[in-house]
Amino acid sequence: MSSRPAVLSSLLIALLYAIAVGFGMSATGRPADPTALTVGSDPKHSVIPSGFVGISLETWALESYAGTDPGKLNPLLIRLLSAISPDAGVIRIGGSSADATWWPVRGMTRPPGVSVTIDGRWLAVARALADRTRSHMILDVNLEDPDPRVSVAESRALLAGVGRRRTAALELGNEPELWGSWSWYRTSTGRQVMARRRHYDMTDYARDSARFAKAIPSVPLAGPTDWAPKWLARLHQFIAAVPRVRLVTLHRYPLAHCFTKRSAPQFPTIAHLFTTGESNLLTWGLAGAVATAHAHQLPLRLDELNSVSCSGAPGISNTFASALWALDALFTVAQLGVDGVNIHTFPGAKYALYDFTHSQAGWQARVHPEYYGVLLFTRAAPPGSRLLRLSWTSWGPLRAWATRGPDRHIRVVLINQGLLHGRTVAIRIPGGTTPASVVRLEAPSVYATTGITIGGQTFGDTTATALLGGTKQTETITPSKRGVYRITLPPASAALLTVGAG
Repeated sequence: MSSRPAVLSSLLIALLYAIAVGFGMSATGRPADPTALTVGSDPKHSVIPSGFVGISLETWALESYAGTDPGKLNPLLIRLLSAISPDAGVIRIGGSSADATWWPVRGMTRPPGVSVTIDGRWLAVARALADRTRSHMILDVNLEDPDPRVSVAESRALLAGVGRRRTAALELGNEPELWGSWSWYRTSTGRQVMARRRHYDMTDYARDSARFAKAIPSVPLAGPTDWAPKWLARLHQFIAAVPRVRLVTLHRYPLAHCFTKRSAPQFPTIAHLFTTGESNLLTWGLAGAVATAHAHQLPLRLDELNSVSCSGAPGISNTFASALWALDALFTVAQLGVDGVNIHTFPGAKYALYDFTHSQAGWQARVHPEYYGVLLFTRAAPPGSRLLRLSWTSWGPLRAWATRGPDRHIRVVLINQGLLHGRTVAIRIPGGTTPASVVRLEAPSVYATTGITIGGQTFGDTTATALLGGTKQTETITPSKRGVYRITLPPASAALLTVGAG
């Protein structure tokens, strides 16, 4: 058995080594050697499809974002959505409010678990938003309410109001793995009332979904809209039981703000947010789920994704760290074969992409850090792009991705997650002979909530145009004779290097 001093000494050495890696230093204390990265020419995966990036929002948040007049929608929202979905978007409406929503049923008293009522105006706003952004919508239906009249009436109203042409799918509730353990509502005395029996499982949910499918007109369905590992292992059972499912939808939050011990790897910290590997709930079991969906010739979409569950965590979800995380996360799930992502946002959430205010002077927007990371991803991976293979020697907290766009341009994204030291990268692109342009994603620090810039431009503290302002800053890098582009990244920053077709 080791002595206590020896153990403490080993722990100290391990801690110093971990700190050195995090700061971009070598184990000897010297600055780490430059990273050598080679971009391959063969596509690694299929084309990043049209509408890969979209948003997800709570049912009640639609009019807070878009406005209440379908003829005068919030133009700033439309512009911000179009910037991250330049061709055609996918908007998911539902979230935790989905199973607290209804379309009033004639002769029926509003159920006690319902707190949100949709009406004709709400439907008109939803349809107008879909039309203006050329988007298709995933519309959550309240399946938690045990009375089938609620889900049937709501689904018929949604189809009639939004229109089948703009409806990508009706989604079968929201996170049904919680229906048997989380209360649907509380009585006036505080007693918890469950909508389903304890230990409600995938078999029960598949049965309920199949019954719902038989009661409504033929329309594509989406599900199982969950994140639980036990449910994910039985995804094939759900697909087989509900043949009208045309889109597999899952949720992902790598960190959890609710009921999480500080010692857990999912407790919200910036270090945990930047963690990759088995402890990262972003990727846990995702490759297998994608394989299952694709084996049934179905696309898989993460239609609710963000950094930290339970509305996010202050100091993490609302900082520049979330921008660097989002940029890397979108590439990570694309590499695993995910067919699309919806970033979850709503007013008041710590992870909100933006917030809006409206007055007689018009609309004002406050664009939060994470949006900048999503925007840079869209620029780095335009629709039709293919991920390229990379071979590299990485030392320290550096992430790298590369694409070939339909314009044949090579785009390389570098993300330095180190907090104190810069990183120098030598990028070799076979056949690279033309100068490369570089656009940087930067902030005063990883903890910054303002002062974010992309290519030197910013939306500012608030914006009345939803357009980037300031002088655009683009660097030019000339390659060596061997087609090597050398670039240095400051701490906690990212860069997009673009090389035109040779």
